[in-house]
Amino acid sequence: MVGITALLFGGKFLTHKNTGTAFYTDGLAPAEGSPAPDFTLPVLQGADSKTIQLSSLKGKAVLVNLWATWCEPCKAELPELVALQKKYGEQGFVVLGVTSLDESSDETILAFARKMKMNYPILRGNEKIDNLYQHQGLPLSIYIDRSGKVVRRVVGAADESVAEDAVKKALGESGNVKTSTASAK
Repeated sequence: MVGITALLFGGKFLTHKNTGTAFYTDGLAPAEGSPAPDFTLPVLQGADSKTIQLSSLKGKAVLVNLWATWCEPCKAELPELVALQKKYGEQGFVVLGVTSLDESSDETILAFARKMKMNYPILRGNEKIDNLYQHQGLPLSIYIDRSGKVVRRVVGAADESVAEDAVKKALGESGNVKTSTASAK
């Protein structure tokens, strides 16, 4: 009984569709308007280097997207992330796909990335990134402006308009940070 309850509760977080900022006000890092926690992770695909350090991308708008190969909402939002990278990449926008809570082999992750036509760097996540970003559901998207500050944090697959708005804010002035509460769909 306890196991079934845990699965149902976990499924609610993993399948939640969000309309805006984080659907809970839990105080978990990183908060909107705060500097994004820095990390260095190994690159599996999509970059010339063997690792990427988030702080090395200062001056670019970045979406850190934590996902897993087994996560259905993650799979559902991937075509949107591919489209955003294609549309805004030349303007200095970079999606970083970070595997999270995924025990799949590198080969399995790379095959999945090719199948989903992921056109951005895929990084191998670890326990440190999971703790650093303190997420309670997948996917988790952290939109970061050119100065390195979080402009939006979205747990669950974001609506297309929410993602587009967050990218535009990340590409704009860091003073355009808008924090609001949004009800979940």
